[in-house]
Amino acid sequence: MTVERWDQRVSQLLNRSADQGASAGAESAAAASESSNAASDAIVECVPNFSEGADRAKVTEIMRAMRVPGVHLLDYSLDADHNRSVVTIAGAPEAVVEAAVRGAGKAAQLIDLTRQSGVHPRIGAADVIPFVPVSGIALVQCAVLARQAGLAIWRRFGVPVYFYEAAASRPDRVNLEDVRRGQFEGLRKDVLRDTRRQPDVGGPELHPSAGASAVGARKFLIAYNIYLATEGTAEAVSRARAIAKEIRASGGGLFGVKAMGVLANGRAQVSMNITDFQRTPMTRLHGAVQEIAARHGAEIAEGEVIGLIPELAYEPNAEWVRQIKQFDPEEKVLERRLRRPMDWP
Repeated sequence: MTVERWDQRVSQLLNRSADQGASAGAESAAAASESSNAASDAIVECVPNFSEGADRAKVTEIMRAMRVPGVHLLDYSLDADHNRSVVTIAGAPEAVVEAAVRGAGKAAQLIDLTRQSGVHPRIGAADVIPFVPVSGIALVQCAVLARQAGLAIWRRFGVPVYFYEAAASRPDRVNLEDVRRGQFEGLRKDVLRDTRRQPDVGGPELHPSAGASAVGARKFLIAYNIYLATEGTAEAVSRARAIAKEIRASGGGLFGVKAMGVLANGRAQVSMNITDFQRTPMTRLHGAVQEIAARHGAEIAEGEVIGLIPELAYEPNAEWVRQIKQFDPEEKVLERRLRRPMDWP
C-alpha cells in the first residue's frame, strides 16, 4: 500500500468512526461488504505481547526485527513488574503477518523463560500474538492470517503454537486463560503426559527456552489498569484481588471483563482486559470498580491504558479518562494514531 493510499484509507476509517457514533457495530462487521478494490487496501492491527519488560535494549531489538515495508509502529510499552512489553503495529495483512513472525523469532532468540519471572501469566517469549481487523477485512480473515503466522513461527524458529479465540481449532482453546493454564513451567510438563494439552502446530514439546506462542484473531481489546490509593502492602494487594474477582465476568461480574489483582510498580493494581467495550463501556466498568473498591475500603488513585483504544471507546470528559495521567488521544486512540504512526527504533 502506497503512502498516499494509506492516508486515504485512514481518512476513510476516521470518517466512518465519526459517522458510526456510540451505537455502531465493529468495523469488521462491515468488512465483508467492502469492494474487492477496498479489500486490497485492508488494514490489520497486531498486538504482540513479549515476556520482557525490564530490558529495553532487548525490546528495541525485537521491534527493529519487526520493521517490514507496509507496516507501521503505533505504540509500545514496557512494564518491569509484569515483565512484559506490548507492541502495536498495523498495515497491510501480509506485511503485518511477516512483521509478527519476525518479532516472534527475535523474541525466541533473546528471551529465556527458564530465567524469566513476572506477575503476568505467560507461556512463551512471544507470548500472545493477536490479529485484529481494522478496515476492509473481516475477523474470519484475520483468523486465517493467524493460522499462517503460527505455521511460519513453527517452521522458521521451532516455536510451537496454540491458536485461540477466532483462530481456535477447538472449543477448549477459544479462551486464552485455558490455553495458558499452568504457564510455561506447568505446560511444558503437561504436554508430555496429556495429548489434549499439546500445541496445534509443532511440538509436542515446548521450545526449551522460548516456550510456545498463542496466536489468534479477535476484536478490539482494551487493556486497562487501575491503581488503588494505597501502598502496595499485602493487605492492599488482597483488596485488589478481591475487586478483580468481583468485576471479572468469570466471577459473575461484567460481561467481557478479565481481571486480576497484582502488585505493580510498588502499588496494588487491578489489571483488566475489556473484550467487548460496547457491551461494557469504560464508564460503566470504572464506576463498578469504584463501587466495589469502596466496599472493600479502597479508593481509585489513577488508571492507565496499555496499547491503544478505538475511537468509539474514547469518552473525552469521562472520569476514567481524567484519571489517566497525560492521556493524549492523538497518541492513544487507534484511528488517530494510524494517521501519525511512530518512528521505528
